[in-house]
Order: sequence, then C-alpha cells, then structure tokens
Amino acid sequence: MAKIKPFKALRPKPELAAQVAAVPYDVVDTAKALLLAQGNPMSFLHVSRAEIDLQPGVDPYSDPVYATAAANLHRLVDQQILIREERDCLYLYQQTMGQHRQMGLVACCAVDDYDANVIRKHELTRADKELDRTRHVDVTNVNSGPVFLTYRAEQKLDALVDQIVAQQRPLYDFVASDGIGHTVYRVDDPRHIEALVSHFAAIERLYVADGHHRSASAARVGRERRQREGNAIGEREHDWFLAVLFPHDQLQILPYNRVVQDLAGMDSETFLDRVRQRFTVEKVEVRGYSPQQRHDIGMYLDGSWWRIVPLAGTYPAGHPTGSLDAAILQQNLLAPLLGIEDPRTAKRINFVGGIHGSKELERLVDGGGYAVAFALYPVSLEELMSVADADLIMPPKSTWFEPKLRSGLLVHELS
Repeated sequence: MAKIKPFKALRPKPELAAQVAAVPYDVVDTAKALLLAQGNPMSFLHVSRAEIDLQPGVDPYSDPVYATAAANLHRLVDQQILIREERDCLYLYQQTMGQHRQMGLVACCAVDDYDANVIRKHELTRADKELDRTRHVDVTNVNSGPVFLTYRAEQKLDALVDQIVAQQRPLYDFVASDGIGHTVYRVDDPRHIEALVSHFAAIERLYVADGHHRSASAARVGRERRQREGNAIGEREHDWFLAVLFPHDQLQILPYNRVVQDLAGMDSETFLDRVRQRFTVEKVEVRGYSPQQRHDIGMYLDGSWWRIVPLAGTYPAGHPTGSLDAAILQQNLLAPLLGIEDPRTAKRINFVGGIHGSKELERLVDGGGYAVAFALYPVSLEELMSVADADLIMPPKSTWFEPKLRSGLLVHELS
C-alpha cells in the first residue's frame, strides 16, 4: 500500500511565489531557460538549470553546473526568498488551465515503494539524464522538482480534499505568464494530515505520470545514502522524495506528435504508395487537422493533411502497448518505411508536445526543416495505467501532460 508523509518544506515567501516558480527543468533547453530567467534572480531556473549562470557553451553535465545550482539554492535561502516551514505539513496544489482544473496532494513518497513497484512506471529512463538528476539531487541535497504521480480516483478521498480546501485560505494564488493558475493550500492540522495519510495507505498503486527521471534519480540517491549511512528503511529524509499525487480522472493528456526530417530517399508519391500498403489513406481538406479517435493518425506532407488508419492485422489489437497509436506508427511506418529504428536515439526524428497544436507541425514542415509530420490521438489515463499494471513500457514520447507542475514552490530537503 502507498506510503506518504508530510515534510518541512523549503518554500518562497507568499509575495514572491510567482517570481520563484519555474517551469520544469526538462521542458526547456538552456537558451529558453536563460530567456525565462532573464532579469529575475529569484527564478528557480537558477537552481534547476544552473548552466544559465555560467559561460555560454558550458557542458550542462559538468561539475561547475551542479556546484552553481547548490550555491544558487543557498543564496535564495540566505536572502530569505525561500523559507523553511516550521513543522511537517502536506499541501494541496490546484492548477487551472482554461476550463480545466486539477487538484493534487503534495507529499513525500517512499523510495522503497518505488523500488517495490507500488509506484508503477511506464517509461524507460536514459542513463545520461538519470545520472544528471542524480547528481543534481545529491549536490543540492534537495528534490527541487516534484514527481507527477496519479492514482485511481476515490470519491471519499476527493470529498476529504474538498472539505480541507473549504477550511483553508490559499498560501499561494497566482497566474503565471503562460496563463496557468497555481493555487497552493497548506495542510497543517494533524487530524487532516492523519486522514490523508490513512487514505493513501489503502491505495494499492501509484503511477508515475510524468517525471520518470526525477523519480529514478531520487530513489537512487536514497538507496546510495542509506547504504552509506546504514539507516533503516524510511528513517531518514533521503528515503523519501517529493511528489504531487492527482486523481486520474482530473488529469489531461495531450498528444505527443512526431516530425521527420526526410523521406529516406523516396519522393512523396512513392512514400504515399508504400504507406497505402499498411494504412488506408484519405486526403483531408482542412488545415490544422487533429485526429478525433484512436487509430486515426494525421500525416502532413507537401502542404496537405492525410488521415491514415492502420489496416486490420497490422497491429496486435487489445495489446496494452502494441495497440497504442505511437507503437502502430513506429512498427508500420517509422521503422520499415523511414528507417527510424529507435526513436530514442535517432537523429532524424523530433517530438512536438500537443500543447503546440497541429499548426506547429505545419510550420515545421512548411519551413523546410522536416519532410513529414504525424499528429496522434492522445493516450488515455486508463491506457497508461493498464501498461504500467502489466509491467510494460510505453513507446517513447507517448504522453504530454498539461498543465505542467511548477518547480520551486515546495522543495524537499534530504537532510
């Protein structure tokens, strides 16, 4: 069963929260992080992407970057931009994106739950990225960004959260520059904390929605420190990692689309003829086409959209991963026709989050940098959880969650 616990958060003063809060480190490159943090020394990007404070071209995985991250964190504390909570608390974190709202519980989750697969995964991690966050956690001594977890929604837990929120005034309440609203409530009543911990103790499984590298690195640091220090499981703060836990029915998954630089030496007509061997192909007389159901895939080629649907027998219907559209596209088109054997390492393919829409796919192809784009229908939370329950791995870049959690609002110190 899932273990959670309150913690003494390192957090910004309420009046500074909007200036400190930053997008997750892994949704921006160095140039974008530098632009977002420009003129704002309080931005948490100075911690999560500390290379922005060093010479241009610095290796983002080099020792000075991690040392700078730790120094910048200490600066925020020394200047009392970040303050320490006096007692262990839980927090409720609401995000608002247009008409969409989601409310999650901010807590610490157990490294041993991660290791025991109580916390289920659906993606592989890359060794270099996992090592990067492992070093970042170890050198800064904090979980600087929360892991995005989900669980199968329960009405009694939803009702308890609503009851708690009704009795609280927000600790933070602001709208970020991208229009996303962020509201945080502190839960410091021991009765409420005990009730929430007890509810989660009855939940059989949690699922990593977003943040596989953050969770893997936090667990790795916890294991290494426990082995070094000899403490019992769950006894020290390094045995726990920062997470936000959302009920599955409140979350919003957008598609994760693909663009490919070339047609592997084929002209467009030859390529279309080969696509027709595995898909029905129908020209769509619209701009900005978005698939409306599973197994409808949009393909943008030579200024036109095509609706392609896999032929019967070209994929294992009902299989948790093999029937996903990203897998169907990979096995029937990207690999055999375009030579994209491993999308994790191939240089000719790129991925575009669904938040950018199909117009961005048109722009990329029309600009000449890419030859073809593919728009996918979003994966459902039920599909994600079914894959994780079967101990399988989803195709890379299958899910894009929006809105994104902000880093820096609540930080967990490991000692």
